[in-house]
Amino acid sequence: MSLPIERARSRRPITWLTLIGVLLLPVVIGGILVAALYNPAERLDSINAAIVNDDEPVTINDQMVPLGRQLTAGLVKGSDDVDSNLTWTLSNADDAADGLADGTYDAVVTIPKNFSAAATSTQPGETPEQATIQVKTAPDSLVVDDAITAQVTQAAAALMGQQLSQVYLENVFLGFTTLGDKLGDAATGAQQLADGAQQAADGAAQLPSGATQLADGAGSLSSGATQLASGLDQIATGIGSAAGGAREIAGGIDQAAAGVQNQQLKDAANASASYAGTTATQTADVAKQVGGVAQSAGALAQTMGGLAQTCLASGASQAYCDQVGAAAASAGTLAQSAGGAAQAAVTAATSAGYANGYAAPTASGIAELMDKTSAGLTQLADGTRGLADGLDKLQSGTAQSADGARKLASGASQLSGGGDQLATGAQSLADGVAQLATGTSQLASGLDTAVAQIPSYTDAEAKSLADVVSDPVAAKGTGDSLFGASAIPLLATAALWFGGLATFVALQAVSRRALASRAPSAALAFRAFLPAAAIGALQGLLVAGVVQIAASYDWGTWSVFAALCVVAGVAFAAVNQALVAVFGGAGRWIAALIGAFLIATGVVSTVPAVLASIASILPTAPAYNGMVSALTSTSGVGAGFAGLIIWAVLAFIATVLAVVRRRTISARALIEPAVATA
Repeated sequence: MSLPIERARSRRPITWLTLIGVLLLPVVIGGILVAALYNPAERLDSINAAIVNDDEPVTINDQMVPLGRQLTAGLVKGSDDVDSNLTWTLSNADDAADGLADGTYDAVVTIPKNFSAAATSTQPGETPEQATIQVKTAPDSLVVDDAITAQVTQAAAALMGQQLSQVYLENVFLGFTTLGDKLGDAATGAQQLADGAQQAADGAAQLPSGATQLADGAGSLSSGATQLASGLDQIATGIGSAAGGAREIAGGIDQAAAGVQNQQLKDAANASASYAGTTATQTADVAKQVGGVAQSAGALAQTMGGLAQTCLASGASQAYCDQVGAAAASAGTLAQSAGGAAQAAVTAATSAGYANGYAAPTASGIAELMDKTSAGLTQLADGTRGLADGLDKLQSGTAQSADGARKLASGASQLSGGGDQLATGAQSLADGVAQLATGTSQLASGLDTAVAQIPSYTDAEAKSLADVVSDPVAAKGTGDSLFGASAIPLLATAALWFGGLATFVALQAVSRRALASRAPSAALAFRAFLPAAAIGALQGLLVAGVVQIAASYDWGTWSVFAALCVVAGVAFAAVNQALVAVFGGAGRWIAALIGAFLIATGVVSTVPAVLASIASILPTAPAYNGMVSALTSTSGVGAGFAGLIIWAVLAFIATVLAVVRRRTISARALIEPAVATA
């Protein structure tokens, strides 16, 4: 059954079959595109991929770590978040290469043999190395197959890396806790060391004062020992003189003893009595001097003994203290000798007194006492000579004591110098120990500060923190659709645009009767536009229906989308009519170019700015933008409706102008047919 609608490029009438074909063309195109491209993640199992696991497991802490096997299992089984995955096949290198060449496999994932070793190279003592896997796709793979395969394998590798990072970071965080504990122990030890060093510094600070006192005492000892040596020298000289006098007395006594037996006894007795008195007086004086020497020697012995007892306590050397002890012993011997000499002097003085007593009697008793007196004088002479010998020994001992005192003075002087040096060294030691105490205290304080700044974690806290740090940023709200939210608007706009193009491939844009018709040009243009507009509206409604079947939007969102599709179908019919009416067959070429711009600029945002600018002013732009706004609940739906209506009005005006041009003919055009007929 034919309809009163003019067919393009033919005078055959339009049939219902033609209209149905034109009406269903965008529906078929849109349905095919939506079915093939919408939500491809649900059909990843149609991609066949092979896994070649060449990994060699490693052993860590006596435990085998087969990370290549674990990655293979993760790829094959998927994850907790994604139930389905590619269709994986465990293979070897040769089979994978053959399968990739003959089309059995769309991709091959190869895990190299050093995968486990590289992935665990963060262990102490290892050289860090990044673990890698190789992905190879078939040379004849489809456009998006490479991206899908790479995304899946990268996700699996990233998950494996995240798990390894979690274990590593967990150990690091637990290491912080251990480090903090050890530094705390070190801080405690450093504080104890600082306390001990401070005590040592306090003790060392007292040492220079003691060493100075020792040096002063040793100096005083040296001066005293020098004075003692001088006094002992004088005593030794006096003792020598006393010894000479004692010998002279002994000689006189011997002569007296001999004279007792002489005829001149009386005179001799008288002389002896006189001499005995003198001798008694001198002997008494000698006894007093020797007693004083004995007392001085005793005091010297006590002083030297006290020095010997305190020598080691003063810090002097053992050799020096031994010399002081020997001097003390010599002083003791001197004291004993002086005591003996004093006793002998007393005895001599007593004997001299007796002699004086014997010499005093009258001359009548001299004869009777002659023998006894001679014998007593002889004994007195022997005692006096013994006194002289004792005084010689006392002189020698006193001289030795003087020498010892001089040595003591020299040693004490050396001790004084050493004490000064000891004081200087002790002061340096005190300063050094004080600096050590200060430095150790600062070390303890620094360690306490470090311990306070080092975090401490429990096992659970370390695991939780490692989970976050190993994957610090997560993207939520991202979809897995191939083209995202713009996929449906792009496909619907393209289907409706090419549907409008197909409409005026079949229908006539400007009536052939326009030249002979009496109807206004606008009416003629509208008469040609009306069936195309009806077809465009139905095309929009059908395309929206196909989209709802595929995507299942809520009815409020779908109703706005469907209205945009209907308006877009009508507007695209008007624009395609105008293109054909104004440019003829070239108008269809321009329409196809507009469709190409729509698809080229709607797939990815990285198109050149020039192409994007051109696409933004084309009649497809308001339809696409309005549909995206309708499905994403953003502003722009009103602008989409307004843009489509403006394009429809402008296109209809252009069509009217084209009809007006068709209804105008030049005189030459009328003359040429007439001439040809004649």
